[in-house]
Amino acid sequence: MALERQEPAAQPRPAVAPAHTDWLSHRLQVRGPAQQVAAFRAQAAGAGLIPWHLDLDRMEEDFFLRLVASPGHGRRLSLDGARLLAAELRDAVARRHALAVARVGRSIACPFDLHALVPVPEAVLRLGPDHPDGLEWLAAHWGTTQALRHVSIETATAARRPRSAEDAVFAVSFWSADWTPWPALATVRNRWPGLRFDVAPRYEPA
Repeated sequence: MALERQEPAAQPRPAVAPAHTDWLSHRLQVRGPAQQVAAFRAQAAGAGLIPWHLDLDRMEEDFFLRLVASPGHGRRLSLDGARLLAAELRDAVARRHALAVARVGRSIACPFDLHALVPVPEAVLRLGPDHPDGLEWLAAHWGTTQALRHVSIETATAARRPRSAEDAVFAVSFWSADWTPWPALATVRNRWPGLRFDVAPRYEPA
């Protein structure tokens, strides 16, 4: 009697991003010819966010389900009330997200923006911020699964002074989610061979 071959059960994909984000502080120094450093600074500046496409319909439904399932101690919302509030929350998220995305390509408020240096492809952006394929792209190409936070220019100190009048130093501090963005920095180094990039995590209290 021939035994039927059974296909192995599909294994769940391992999570790329940990359940609880650990934000790590870093200092980055970019050294090199003044003209190249200035050009790099101009390219690195951006809005400091990832312009994801949001599935607002799914988001509204999630809001509704959470509202009707809430075990609150007071009076619960009616189904109609939950629907109305979920729609209002959706509209608020849509307005805020549209304002943020409109800054991409126009704002230079963030002095070291990974999306400005290693842009996330449009096909990946359409997946949304929670899609496993989108997170895998970020992990592979950035080394971190979220935009950098608290990015600021550091004032030059004696230790960071350029070696000559023709040289310049650009120093920034930032926080990255869970890991140092090594893949993004490797891409940037390859594109700017005339510059030296030194990055170091800072293990100190937030």
